[in-house]
Amino acid sequence: MRSDDRLHLIGSVPLADSEQVFRRLATELGPHLSRMPDGETGERSRWVYFQHQMLLDHPAMEVDPTVPPYKFVQWDGKVLREIAQLRFKPGIDPDKVAFETGYDKAALASWEVFRRLRDAGVIASRVRFQVSLPTPMASGYLYVSPAARGAYFGVYERALKAALANVVAAIPGRDLAIQWDVCQEVLVFEDYFENRPAGYKDQIFDMLGRLGDAVPADIEMGYHLCYGSPRDEHLVQPRDAAVLVEMMNGIAAATRRKIDFFHVPVPKGRTDEAYYAPLATWRPAAGTRLYLGLLHHDDDAGDRARIAMARRFIDDFGLSAECGWGRTEPGRLPGLLRGHRVAAEGW
Repeated sequence: MRSDDRLHLIGSVPLADSEQVFRRLATELGPHLSRMPDGETGERSRWVYFQHQMLLDHPAMEVDPTVPPYKFVQWDGKVLREIAQLRFKPGIDPDKVAFETGYDKAALASWEVFRRLRDAGVIASRVRFQVSLPTPMASGYLYVSPAARGAYFGVYERALKAALANVVAAIPGRDLAIQWDVCQEVLVFEDYFENRPAGYKDQIFDMLGRLGDAVPADIEMGYHLCYGSPRDEHLVQPRDAAVLVEMMNGIAAATRRKIDFFHVPVPKGRTDEAYYAPLATWRPAAGTRLYLGLLHHDDDAGDRARIAMARRFIDDFGLSAECGWGRTEPGRLPGLLRGHRVAAEGW
């Protein structure tokens, strides 16, 4: 692993704006990063939560009175919140509906800051600007009632591809990395949601393959697999990495273009062989990097133990946290940055 590619950041950082994020990351982790996110600040700090408001305000959508509010439950059974789910209004043709996700506008605004700081030498010229995007299932499973999801996925996929097209039209390919955030799909594999479709695997892999193939070949592209972190804790505690490995292999089979990287999480307490053993069955294509999200806040000894155990099953990997930092206590940021730097310098 190259020294300038030892670390990967998922996306969110608990700072006020993208300039603060870029300057802080460049100063503290710059030598070990090949791509840099904008921190997903402002309304994006809670990941896709702001998409719920977009849907509530959309003239084609309405709260579905036939279903109860969706209970968003953490791994320990705690109900984090109850969410009113939506449907298309009667008489609406989903094929004629368009959503403005806002992801392109946010990315292009941050790109101008990134470019200015890179031109000034704050950010190294080799570093790409990373844009992290959700999938249709992210908002679909949380905010849309089951009967409307099939149609919604198609509408939202069109919206995402339109936003992506605006981004790639404005930013040179050599300067850009696209990361697809894959969370609800992992939870579907873990049977987290009720009424899981019988053909869920094909549905998920086909969708993720289409999204990956929508990214031009000269742009770096990867997938972040996730168990969620709405309160900085997983929604499901995985038994081991088997589901993640199955998904990496399935996504790779469904995606025609090169996948430059995958990221998968590792829970803090997992220093046992059982969690990592499935990684030996991952079938990476040439040039695909794996980042293991095994770095945790103020846990240098645990980080070293997790790295050592992972090395028993996979030879080459980069380092990362489990998920983005946007939902963590902001006071933890210095410790997270220091831990990442320590791990990278000792790699």
